[in-house]
Amino acid sequence: MSADALTPPEAARWAARSGLPLAPERHAGVAAAADHIHSVVSLLRELDFGDTPPSAAYRAGEEHNHAAV
Repeated sequence: MSADALTPPEAARWAARSGLPLAPERHAGVAAAADHIHSVVSLLRELDFGDTPPSAAYRAGEEHNHAAV
């Protein structure tokens, strides 16, 4: 667990601040889930997509397959 991991009391405070009060027995589970989501998003932010066009540039059904078999 990293030094900046969300603690159960912090998870409860942020949930309450968002209008979603949590039962005390859910604090640890919510904190663990939030930490996992944060770690996944952090990995995704490190990906280099280079010249990959945005998804809005893709048109389904307009693929042109020019490869020879």
